[in-house]
Amino acid sequence: MRIRIVENFDADFTLDSQAQTQLFSLLTSEAFLDQVRQQVQGKTVEFTELLFQPIPYSLQTPKGMPKEFEPYHESEEYIIVNVPPNFMFQAKIFQPSRLCAVYRRV
Repeated sequence: MRIRIVENFDADFTLDSQAQTQLFSLLTSEAFLDQVRQQVQGKTVEFTELLFQPIPYSLQTPKGMPKEFEPYHESEEYIIVNVPPNFMFQAKIFQPSRLCAVYRRV
């Protein structure tokens, strides 16, 4: 079995305004914020309204994310979480199939 190396991957996407509003509502719900807080030992978090599509690992993208989001990954001040698939479905977002959200620890 051979591993295929992806040289270029287009991570750009645009969300319909209604889908974005629905998704942001789900990502800022108290129940979900509580789950994110558990991951950061109870610290308060706030949604930065930054989303990105995970991308294949490559020499240019060793963290599996667009380069502009790597500083958030390396910072202690931020946490990156996968958007739950049921949130994507509820917001009627089918492309891209996966998203990550950036939260700031307060």
